[in-house]
Amino acid sequence: MQKTVIVVGAGPAGLMAAESICAAGHQVHVYDAKPSACRKFLLAGVGGMNITHSEAYPDFISRYYDKADWLDDAIRQFDADALCDWIHGLDIETFVGSSGRVFPKDMKAAPLLRNWLKRLRESGVEFHMRHKMVAMENKQITFDHNDEQVIANADAVVLAMGGASWPKLGSDGAWQAVLSRSGIAIEPLQSANCGFYSEWSDHLKTKFAGYPLKGIAFSFTLNDGGVVSKKGECILTQDGMEGSLIYAFSKYIRDEINESGTASLLIDFLPLQSTEQLIKKLGKTKPKESFSKYLKRTLGISGVKNALLHETFQKEDMQTPESLARCLKAVPVSFYKTKPIEEVISSAGGVCQNSVNDQLMLQTIPGVFCAGEMLDWEAPTGGYLLTACFATGRLAGQGVCRWLADTN
Repeated sequence: MQKTVIVVGAGPAGLMAAESICAAGHQVHVYDAKPSACRKFLLAGVGGMNITHSEAYPDFISRYYDKADWLDDAIRQFDADALCDWIHGLDIETFVGSSGRVFPKDMKAAPLLRNWLKRLRESGVEFHMRHKMVAMENKQITFDHNDEQVIANADAVVLAMGGASWPKLGSDGAWQAVLSRSGIAIEPLQSANCGFYSEWSDHLKTKFAGYPLKGIAFSFTLNDGGVVSKKGECILTQDGMEGSLIYAFSKYIRDEINESGTASLLIDFLPLQSTEQLIKKLGKTKPKESFSKYLKRTLGISGVKNALLHETFQKEDMQTPESLARCLKAVPVSFYKTKPIEEVISSAGGVCQNSVNDQLMLQTIPGVFCAGEMLDWEAPTGGYLLTACFATGRLAGQGVCRWLADTN
């Protein structure tokens, strides 16, 4: 028997849930606060839509940190290969980049979304835009639509309203208040894949804000003594650091700041060369040569790297080739605060694991499911965020169909 299902949120998770539910023969109504679907998805496609990652599954699932076991069922059922097959079904070709990241052939999000929305509409999914959820009572949802209240009832509901990053695109986290009133346990939303604030000298701010740090590596020591290391690049800003490498460490840095107020990591300016190699090169001194020219000639260190080196160490710390080499391989940088959640790529926190069952249905409100970034998980950039949104949306959609069949 056909049932009516409401999906709140027209992002990747919500649309994937809608597709799964519609395929089972149910009537699906998708509501979204914005005038059009997938606004954050389209923004993510600017400069190249990274849809997923091609690495082996054990490495892939580990990118979800302490929530890997929780997400394993959803992602194993709809992994990177399955996601690529699904994209190919929308007549969009994909390719694997040199980093292992997977992209649509034309690197754009819009053609994929256009084909997907067309297929959904042709399947019978109905869209209701400019509808913002303001209240929920069991499976009755109240929306604000052009300053008027609209009440919708359904046999089942999927909530997929995103986290709280880029609120102007729709994910403003306002749903937290609605779910909290229903007694749903929620981990506070926090910045993820974000930059951090640090205290630089006026010299560094004035002369080197906006300069990239290339060919470097970060190392961060975990509470258990383990060390996380990764090569890449980032940008020194007037008040801290931004960029892909710092984003990759954002969970570790943020958690340490939450625990102790500050967090530090070490920068290796020359990760492709050993300390012994550096000592050998630094031993080739010239009389009356300035320190800056000496560093640039022997190791190519200049500009922002040289400035950051002097920001951190005293002259007496770098008097010998041995001591200088050690400094270049371990430049400490401290951070005291994340960038605001409104400015970051994604958010951590959300509906807690113990608030939902293995089909992502709320334990205390039967028939209401959650998916995507509303759930309490996070992942680095590289296609992992989108993959989990698609996968949890699909799992929630399947859960709806099973629940409706069982309660028929």
